[in-house]
Amino acid sequence: MAQKAMAVTSLKGIHPTYIYKVVLLGSTSVGKSSLAYRYVKNDFKESLPTVGCSFFTQTVNLDVATVKFEIWDTAGQEKYHSVCHLYYRGAHAALLVYDITNKETLSRAKLWLKDLEKEFLPDEIVIALVGNKTDLASEREVSSEEGEEFARTEGLLFMETSAKSSHQVNDIFMAIAQELLQREQEKASALSPRERSTVNLVESRGRPRCCRL
Repeated sequence: MAQKAMAVTSLKGIHPTYIYKVVLLGSTSVGKSSLAYRYVKNDFKESLPTVGCSFFTQTVNLDVATVKFEIWDTAGQEKYHSVCHLYYRGAHAALLVYDITNKETLSRAKLWLKDLEKEFLPDEIVIALVGNKTDLASEREVSSEEGEEFARTEGLLFMETSAKSSHQVNDIFMAIAQELLQREQEKASALSPRERSTVNLVESRGRPRCCRL
């Protein structure tokens, strides 16, 4: 079950800060750590397989709110699978990462989705399917259409990325931030006037198209 997002407002309550837990899930060597490092440090780093879990933070300043991501990069090795649920418990968003040059990693991402569905209620967590390593397009085993179709069927955000070239890495995290803020707006709209926060988030403009399929 996702924990309630922590919201910190200014004295005037006009620009809240939301703290969201985001987990990266997927097979070993699909580039989860490299994606996180590229997003946070804007640099590419070939890294050894993660042991247990790594932790990053990144802050995004938007017109309607500030979003602070707490990014949990989980180990992809099978031997860590049984304990990974401890890391994604209470998450607000998850990136299911696969390698476009390795079809088996997409099958593995589908298994991670089943795990999340056991832990979270429908619409309780934002989930994005991410096909990484577009810089190796000549070795592609998973077509964009196959990834898009699976995401469409499951109601996931979808994007292909390259941690190495930085292709759409910021975009997928931005799409997640905007989806989370939209859900905050929807929750606030469902409250009675007395319960409703003085902060009324409006949907962020310029939301990337073709993310929600």
